[in-house]
This record gives sequence, C-alpha cells and structure tokens, in this order.
Amino acid sequence: MADTIRQVDYFYVQVPQKAGEAAKALRTLKDAGVTMVAFSGFPEGRGAQMDFIPADPAAFKSTAKANKWRLVGPKRGFLIQGDDRVGAIADIVGKLADAKINVTAIDAISTNGRYGALCWVAPRDVKKAAAVLSSE
Repeated sequence: MADTIRQVDYFYVQVPQKAGEAAKALRTLKDAGVTMVAFSGFPEGRGAQMDFIPADPAAFKSTAKANKWRLVGPKRGFLIQGDDRVGAIADIVGKLADAKINVTAIDAISTNGRYGALCWVAPRDVKKAAAVLSSE
C-alpha cells in the first residue's frame, strides 16, 4: 500500500509548565466532542507549548474560543502514513532535502506494521513540499 500524505492544520497554545495543563485542555476537547488527529506537548522557554492537530479545525477553534485559549494558527503541516519499512522516514526527509527544503520538525512512530509521521516545514516551503511529497 502506498503512503498517504495530506496537509493538516495545526494550532498551538502556550501554557504554564505545570502538572495538569495538558489534561485540562484535552478533557475540554473531549467534553466538546473534538477529535484530535495528533497532540504534542513540550517545554518552551519557562512554559510549555501544546500543539493540536484536530480532525475538525472549525470545531476545535470554536472550543478554543469558548474557553478563551490564546490560540496561534492555523499553520500547516503534513500527516504521512503508510506500511512500515526500513528507511520510511529517511525516504521522506531525503526527498525534502534533495529539493532544498529544510524540515523544521518531524515526529514519527511505528506500530503494528504501520508508521505515521507529522512533518513541519517553513510556511514559505509548504506548497513546494506538498508537490515533492506527493510525487512518486
């Protein structure tokens, strides 16, 4: 089966770096029925950044607004999925490197014979990266 590559909207929120911040945000989304494609949280300066990739960006933004979150975005990234194989991520970043596109960040995971990756490039490179990644 071929890899699937699609552009996704992502948003982020800066929060204090303390226990329970992610749980509070994710419970809020759960209670509102907002499905996440992906979520990531990490330290940023003296606080933390939570990145959200919602299945329905409009529902996510509505919930964020209702809860007065200081939301940044939407920004664009790529969700890449496929059958796992040796070098799957090397192939992706290699294509981008060959096209002189810098990968800002990438997260990947493999489980049960499948892999998934979230890939970010600079906003000016999104169109070019989409073309490079969609070409086989």
